[in-house]
Amino acid sequence: MSSRSVLVVDDHPVVRRGMAALLTLEPWVSDVRQAGTLAEARQAADTHLPGLAIVDLRLPDGDGADLVRRLARASPACPCLVLSMSADSRAVSSALDAGAGGYLLKDAEPEMIVAAARTVAAGGSVFGPGVTRGDSGRPPAPFDALNPRELRLLLLLADGHSSRSVAEELTIAEKTVRNQISAVLTKVGARDRSQAVLMAYRAGLVR
Repeated sequence: MSSRSVLVVDDHPVVRRGMAALLTLEPWVSDVRQAGTLAEARQAADTHLPGLAIVDLRLPDGDGADLVRRLARASPACPCLVLSMSADSRAVSSALDAGAGGYLLKDAEPEMIVAAARTVAAGGSVFGPGVTRGDSGRPPAPFDALNPRELRLLLLLADGHSSRSVAEELTIAEKTVRNQISAVLTKVGARDRSQAVLMAYRAGLVR
């Protein structure tokens, strides 16, 4: 992955600076910009064109989901990772609907946050532990069309597994994994695996 600038948006200076300090140690991070408000974040995004934004939802001058939505429309090359104190399903859904590629709680381990940032920057999806999930039971449509193995495969992808690690987990060939992923995408009507994971999260299938 090529190096890129990261924008950290959080109104708490300690959290913001701590995250910036962690990211500056990463070889894929060229520089880190900081913003404590939506207004500062918009200005920084317009001026510095970041390649990743890490956004808190609760900001003093508005909802961080608005920034995520704005970046998704105006700067598609800048994916967003939401880092929030809230595990409420409505907050998570709002962030995902706005275009966030991942959602973690602030009490996640620093290593997990940095790894999630790297994954989202590379175009992947990450959803941390501790967030609200729906009731367990029969999967809702369109996931009720999946057989148990396909559903397990989707959940492994949601946990961040690569095709190779999924193959090892399910004891099947990597080519078979790719074929089954294609079948899953067709059955649920998703354009790619990231969208399928987002759909599964909104349906309450993924933690």
